[in-house]
Amino acid sequence: MEPRRILVLQGHPDPSASHFCHALAQAYQSGAREAGHELRTLQVAALDFPLLRTQADWEHGSVPPGLAAAQADIAWAQHLVLLFPLWLGDMPALLKGFLEQVARPGFAFKGEGPNPFAHKGLTGRSARVVVTMGMPSLLYRWYFRAHSVKSLERNILGFVGIAPIRHLLIGSVGAPDPAALAPWLDKLYALGRAGD
Repeated sequence: MEPRRILVLQGHPDPSASHFCHALAQAYQSGAREAGHELRTLQVAALDFPLLRTQADWEHGSVPPGLAAAQADIAWAQHLVLLFPLWLGDMPALLKGFLEQVARPGFAFKGEGPNPFAHKGLTGRSARVVVTMGMPSLLYRWYFRAHSVKSLERNILGFVGIAPIRHLLIGSVGAPDPAALAPWLDKLYALGRAGD
């Protein structure tokens, strides 16, 4: 298998490394390194950036200095791995704010004539979305229709040209039983080795 350039984007908003999302990322990174993939990591919780408040700022403002390197890492990557916990049925606000800042015109897509979205700027990249949650993942998938993950895949990642996009939903992590969660670490290690 050809080595890939992989960016692991940790979307948990708590900067402490004591959450299951962090353990999953470590397992993925271990597998990827052992398989010879090139790896970069990004912790959204460690970045300093303001939230966007106007459409004009999004369209015409500058990327905050703290996020220029993040855009460079996204441009470098062939594959993105995005991990986050489900909060109030969606990604945490800090992660959403990060994606709004980096997915700007001129980087995530480019205009042509009157169409500002004519060319998707991040084609040629794939993604893996890993979401942890307190509820059983089957409940989220079937009752709630995994609505927020589908929105992320269609309205953000797919909109800028990233494809294919695969996801992994990991439920019942609120009161973790180490024996029950260990197979997920093995799964992330295997995904890392495969560069998926």
